[in-house]
Amino acid sequence: MNDTTTLPRTTHRRPRTWLRMAIMLLLVALLAAGLIGFQQFKAGIIKHVVTTIRSQVPTVATAKASMQPWQPRQTAVGSARASNGADLAAEVAGVVDRIEFKSGQTVAAGTELLRLRPNDDDAKLAQLQASAELAAITLRRDQRQLAAHGVAQATVDSDAANLKVARGQVAAQQALMAEKLVRAPFAGRLGLRQVDLGQYIAAGTTIVTLQQLDPMYVDFYLPQQALGQVAVGQKVEITADAYPKRTFEGTISSLNSKIDPSSRMLQVRATVANPDGALLPGMYLSVSVAAGQPRSLVTIPMAAVAFNPYGSLVYVLHDTKDAPGNVGAKDQLVVNQQFVTTGASRGDQISILKGITAHDVVVTAGQLKLHNGSPVKIDNSVQPTDNPAPVPEDR
Repeated sequence: MNDTTTLPRTTHRRPRTWLRMAIMLLLVALLAAGLIGFQQFKAGIIKHVVTTIRSQVPTVATAKASMQPWQPRQTAVGSARASNGADLAAEVAGVVDRIEFKSGQTVAAGTELLRLRPNDDDAKLAQLQASAELAAITLRRDQRQLAAHGVAQATVDSDAANLKVARGQVAAQQALMAEKLVRAPFAGRLGLRQVDLGQYIAAGTTIVTLQQLDPMYVDFYLPQQALGQVAVGQKVEITADAYPKRTFEGTISSLNSKIDPSSRMLQVRATVANPDGALLPGMYLSVSVAAGQPRSLVTIPMAAVAFNPYGSLVYVLHDTKDAPGNVGAKDQLVVNQQFVTTGASRGDQISILKGITAHDVVVTAGQLKLHNGSPVKIDNSVQPTDNPAPVPEDR
């Protein structure tokens, strides 16, 4: 019974198994065909896009390299310093009795600015002056008596000493009273008042700052290699971000007598005329010093140079008709990459020491669309700036 029932079941399962396998193989084949078709479709789209992109000639702006006179310069960051400057203070403690100035006022040398309360100083001075007068009278009387042999010489000598002591005490009291008076030690502009009337101040408390603003000093540092290129009397140009359209001219007035051993830098001081007080002590300044003799260098707009870690390059324009071996070829403009050695820069210009020559035409805009040998068309309606001394526009 068991053998008879088993055989028919095995016979019925075989056709179903083969049918399932055939369906699975058919599905796999359809899926593979779909993937292959999709890849071919994607490759065709990419090829079409690349062909379209390559068929579009990029538009660039160009400029011609030129030989221009170039003055080598040393640039540095400077700090303005008043030719005379001081924080004024009273030498003794006391209560502010009078204030004779206003904040920001321009004063002459010797102008009285502040006086402390005198208390009994005048009375002490009068007492000491009276003692000095009495000592002088006593000395004169004893000198007459000495002539008549009425007193000894020792008495006259003692009277003379007493007079000197009395006069010394008067001078000391006058000096003490002068310490309670603050005067301007030099002509200049006052800063903001730091004390108030009736305020008790300790000795040395800053009352106001006084700065002589004309002329101004500008201190800056140059590398020690520039020591042979700068000298006293040399002209400097100074700019401040507070006055973007103004250049201050000055001269080097002194060089430090030593090189800073930690930075190997030389401190230089320039003197700048400042009659309108535009420059203030402590201002951040940019200093430019002519170093060496002028020379001629190949110059191009800085926008034409692509600065890369492996080197700086420019795109140089060529005409395929003029290229060797292209006689009779169609006239077409192409660009080639050219590595260059750059020098100093000034404003929107940069000097080229090696790589291109004067009259070479370089691409100044549109470099991102280019590769070596790219055909191009030129549109110079919009050009990047090429100013050796640009002036920022007021916002």
